Amino acid sequence: MSRTGIVQAAGIETPAGEAARSQAMLRKPRIGLIRDLAEENWPSMDLVADMVFERLDREHSATFEVTQICPPLHRRFGRLPLPGLAPVLENADRLINRFVDYPRGLKPRLEEFDLFHLIDHSYSQLLHDLPPGRTVVTCHDLDTFICVLEPGRQPRPRWFRAMTERILSGFRKAAHVVADSAFTRDEILRFGLIPPDRITVIFNGVHPSCSPHPDPGADPQLARLLTGDSPDTVWLLSVGSSIRRKRLDVLLRVFAQVRQQAPNVRLLRIGEALTSEQRELSRELGVESALVELGFVSREILSAAYRRAALLLQPSEAEGFGLPPIEAMACGCPVIASNLPVLREIGGTAATYCAVGDIQGWTEAVVGAIRNRNFDRERAFANAARFSWSENANQTARVYEQVLGKG
Repeated sequence: MSRTGIVQAAGIETPAGEAARSQAMLRKPRIGLIRDLAEENWPSMDLVADMVFERLDREHSATFEVTQICPPLHRRFGRLPLPGLAPVLENADRLINRFVDYPRGLKPRLEEFDLFHLIDHSYSQLLHDLPPGRTVVTCHDLDTFICVLEPGRQPRPRWFRAMTERILSGFRKAAHVVADSAFTRDEILRFGLIPPDRITVIFNGVHPSCSPHPDPGADPQLARLLTGDSPDTVWLLSVGSSIRRKRLDVLLRVFAQVRQQAPNVRLLRIGEALTSEQRELSRELGVESALVELGFVSREILSAAYRRAALLLQPSEAEGFGLPPIEAMACGCPVIASNLPVLREIGGTAATYCAVGDIQGWTEAVVGAIRNRNFDRERAFANAARFSWSENANQTARVYEQVLGKG
């Protein structure tokens, strides 16, 4: 063994080693921001990742060096010429990429970053291959884990529960969890998943495009998309996914009853397309022709829709945060939402609340809001102003400093 090797083996730091350590101490901590696979097309998760990265990069670049991590989805089964099995094959590709390809791609990069931030808790299986003491996870709700935490509420096959248990066990390894609402934090604590000193509540923000001021590009473009629009049309707006907990069945039933009293009311859907069952329900209720689905649109078109709508309706039976209500308020659009603790936390006194699934109560609230038009815009603007992506980045940076300090 060389003299240098003997010295290093004895634990005595050489000048070269000391220089390397000093250089590491002087450089900015490197943050790996782990995103969802882009091909999964989860707009809310993509939005959070975009805004967290943008604000950290713009406002905290002197402190941290932030890099986004988002590998492409490798298609295996989805390329097979079997159109009848397309959804099954697509899900198979998603699972293999989440549980095999993504962690395999992260392993060579573990020493590239001082800290990892997983933007979506439903990807927490990655923590089995990440350094848990150097990983922060943002938790948006506990819906991912319900089949394990409350199996009677959401029965699932054994293989699905096993997959979920792996995601949950990874989640529990996180050095720190960011909950985007106090409600989500309290749920994490209720199930004893993470100790309180390892959880911080950091609200999501309102996108910069959300404003009550007209957009000379987006507003006319939206008008061209609204087939059958006229000056006396009253638009109700629904934004988001079509999964069961969003209760679009309630939305459609309320819409049908409102139309009986106000035939000029129409419904605009932005986001995930209605399921076949939901579309069939719209036909049974006789409201399909009064429904316009735009699918996924740009942030600017979405903001134009908030400005054009008479009301945003959020009839969910469960939420972890609720971006559409605060975005609507920032654009001057009134909100009627389910009477859930988390939606009250987010909407404050600026929204109107109805019991989940109460068709008659929702109908009366919608008709009353359309007829009275006594919406307090200033209160809505003040509430929306509580939610800032810049403040989100400030608090996120403090969490990074806390976790890095422990290391």
